[in-house]
Amino acid sequence: MGGRRRAPRRLPSTDNARMSDDQPSAQAAEPAIDYRQERIRIETERHRIEGVLTLARDGYRSRVSDVLNAAERDFLTLTDVTVAPLEGGPIELHPYLTLARRHIVFAVAASDAPAS
Repeated sequence: MGGRRRAPRRLPSTDNARMSDDQPSAQAAEPAIDYRQERIRIETERHRIEGVLTLARDGYRSRVSDVLNAAERDFLTLTDVTVAPLEGGPIELHPYLTLARRHIVFAVAASDAPAS
C-alpha cells in the first residue's frame, strides 16, 4: 500500500526537567576525588614542554613519577602548555596537549616562572 508512513510518536524528554530540578543528582551525591596540579617541565629530543599535570591529592598516582612510570598509560596529558623548540624558533602556547611517554627524555618540577 502506497500510503504515507507516520513518524513515530516521541515521548517528551525529561532531561530539561532534571536539570531544573532542585534535587541533587546521583552523581553529585558521590564523593569527589581530590586533585592537585603540579607544573612540570619535560624535554623530548626536539622540544622543551612546560605544562600543568593533574595528580591525585594523596595515595595512588599522587606523584609525578607514578604517572611517568605507569605501564598502562602511554600518554601524558598537560594543560596550560608552552612548547619551545630546542633548536630555537617560535614558542607555542596550547590550552591542552597530550604527549606520548616514549618521547620523554626527562621531566622535572617547574617553577611558576616561564622556562628560559
